[in-house]
Amino acid sequence: MIRRARESDVSAVVGLVHDLAKYERAAHQCRLTVEQLRAALFGPSPALFGHVAEVDGEVVGCALWFLNFSTWSGTHGIYLEDLYVRPEHRGSGLGKALLVALAKECVSRGFERLEWSVLDWNTPSIDFYESLGAANRDGWLVYRLAGEPLARVSRLGSH
Repeated sequence: MIRRARESDVSAVVGLVHDLAKYERAAHQCRLTVEQLRAALFGPSPALFGHVAEVDGEVVGCALWFLNFSTWSGTHGIYLEDLYVRPEHRGSGLGKALLVALAKECVSRGFERLEWSVLDWNTPSIDFYESLGAANRDGWLVYRLAGEPLARVSRLGSH
């Protein structure tokens, strides 16, 4: 079953995010806590949203997403931050069902796109996404400011 995340799912989803970080060979970078995710999903002004995949009452997969905006089309879209299904439940259609739920969110809200990033070595995921018709954005590179470079840039122009 695919459904919107509930507050009672937060602990399970945090566990899934940590499992994803481990899978992506970056467990040491994942610092997400139950308190942080609860505030992001269910605080006074949530800017993060989620769906979960549930099997026999257990949360075994999740999709965490937020809104982006295209100035060219003048419409919002969904940016999929995390999509993860536990290894023992892969191949059962849950990952596809989570993406279908997000595609339905886009279409029902008049959003024109659903986007995400994938690590270039993650061939199983790339093959899965391409089997659905998703396309790599050739010519586009993802950049990020974080940590000390972010702090340094924030100080530029300070008086």
